[in-house]
Amino acid sequence: MTGTNPTPLELLKIDHLLTDDERDIAGAVREFVDQRVRPYVTDWYERGEVDLSLIKEAGSLGLLGMHLQGYGCAGTNAVSYGLACLELEAGDSGVRSMVSVQGSLAMFAIWKFGSEEQKQRWLPRMAEGETIGCFGLTEPDFGSNPAAMRTRARRDGTGEDADWVLDGTKMWITNGSVADVAVVWAQTDEVDHHPDGSVKQGSGIRGFLVPTDTPGFSAPKIRNKLSLRASITSELVLEGVRLPADAVLPEVRGLRGPLSCLNEARFGIVFGALGAARDCLQSAIDYAASREVFDRPLGGFQLTQAKLADMALELQKGFLLALHLGRLKDDHALDPRQVSLGKLNNVREALQIARTCRTILGANGITGEYPVLRHANNLESVLTYEGTSEVHQLIIGQALTGQNAFS
Repeated sequence: MTGTNPTPLELLKIDHLLTDDERDIAGAVREFVDQRVRPYVTDWYERGEVDLSLIKEAGSLGLLGMHLQGYGCAGTNAVSYGLACLELEAGDSGVRSMVSVQGSLAMFAIWKFGSEEQKQRWLPRMAEGETIGCFGLTEPDFGSNPAAMRTRARRDGTGEDADWVLDGTKMWITNGSVADVAVVWAQTDEVDHHPDGSVKQGSGIRGFLVPTDTPGFSAPKIRNKLSLRASITSELVLEGVRLPADAVLPEVRGLRGPLSCLNEARFGIVFGALGAARDCLQSAIDYAASREVFDRPLGGFQLTQAKLADMALELQKGFLLALHLGRLKDDHALDPRQVSLGKLNNVREALQIARTCRTILGANGITGEYPVLRHANNLESVLTYEGTSEVHQLIIGQALTGQNAFS
């Protein structure tokens, strides 16, 4: 502990549970955030922009696709990646989203399901931040039910070398309007026929690598957001986008492809949301120490201390849960349902911590001078994307009961 006033994650002496390398990575990312994010993020949020040079700087630090092996990626363990997400989101959820979409969605899809030629073409430059990627799954009418997507890919011609032509729309796509390549998931006429004669829903879904300068592709920026404002969010529009036969990701078909990518990104959120919560809680502790109410520090009142104690408890529990899941992932023993447990708990508790911290700051809590309401607004999006709380509840419920309640 540091002096007599430990930080929120020091009460349980958690630090010794990390390796030296993990602590060094977390410290390096924290320094990066302190220098390149904190001094500017309020202005970015106010203007609805973000400094895109961050992506190259993140690449130079080895943060892009950092948990992937080869092709210029750092090859760190899962816990190190999680800690990096925590430190990035302590700066802003939008910055963490920019990094995790690049690495855990776009790069992971290519790394896991791409051909060797596709990996060599895209991954090294994406790891450096020279090439930006995005991930197109969600549609305007189909978020939690991606199997019903309307984006279509059809073959134009005969034989294995026939072109693909894509038509459709994707929505809420991070990095979309600044990306150089989009991983787009689309329905095809291909289906998987099972021995019992059934056809699995969504089995014709394939992933495509779409260079964003391809004719017929556009990515208008979504404006007037009240959350994740320091992040680029776009719509993807595909109108007769013609791609060569080798644009398809060859190693997967069906929903297993995009859902496994989402699971990678959700793992980062399990850690990342705690960064936003930690930043809010530390801001509230500092404020309570200096703000005087009725001739005494706000932190000296029982109600304030009760709030701080409860929030510190949930933050530490959330970190232990995240660390446990990270160790399971590094042991190749992590179940997607366990990631749902982590995402549901940690984002929900982080949002409640942000809201409670706002009450401690009072009216000051709604200003950009303090980060708490910015974090709370961001966490409203994090609560929804890559699986809503309700979806994760149903995943856990199905695991406990054996009953599918999705439909």
